Amino acid sequence: MSLHEPPLAPRPLRPHRAWHNRGYLPHFDNGAVVQAITFRLADSLPRTIYDRLVAEAADESDRRQRLDSIIDEGRGACILRDHAALVQAALQYFDGERYRLLAWAIMPNHVHVLVEQLDGFPLAGVVQGWKSFSAREINNRRGAKGAVWAPDYYDRYIRNGLHLTNAIAYIENNPVKAGLVSRAEDWLFSSATNNDAGGDARGPRKKHGKDSR
Repeated sequence: MSLHEPPLAPRPLRPHRAWHNRGYLPHFDNGAVVQAITFRLADSLPRTIYDRLVAEAADESDRRQRLDSIIDEGRGACILRDHAALVQAALQYFDGERYRLLAWAIMPNHVHVLVEQLDGFPLAGVVQGWKSFSAREINNRRGAKGAVWAPDYYDRYIRNGLHLTNAIAYIENNPVKAGLVSRAEDWLFSSATNNDAGGDARGPRKKHGKDSR
């Protein structure tokens, strides 16, 4: 940059929306909140099964448990088996700038992430950034078109320290629960193996190189 050019303006902060609905699921969005997030591939859950689970579930917690069990069965083409490293890089890209990445597990047909939100970066925009970048790259590599991810995502804010510990354990042990590995640290695309995320909470972070995003 030339000495005569003005410095780049900082990214403008955006307002958080607290409780809101984006047309599919209710979401909570606020600065300095730790959130457990799940998003899945478009072919991971047929609409007919989803509608039946929603109708049968006793409440939101029951619905989440039923959906998690169904998705863990590995439905669909499970293309993340071949593209997990790409999605992992997308999660790590803005770690420390737009959120703090605390834990994650990239499964064959869905992704679990635990982040601490930062002020000025609404959760919907963070998740959309992960999904749009990874979808574009996955389609490019596969020579394909069309939807990669299902619309929307699930989020749940973490209430206290015990909830945080349980959420990390749930995410990192998801590959074990699904029968993919016998130990959490054997799954290559999770924070159980790449345990450098999360700053003070999880140890020092690696610095990841930036690309043209």
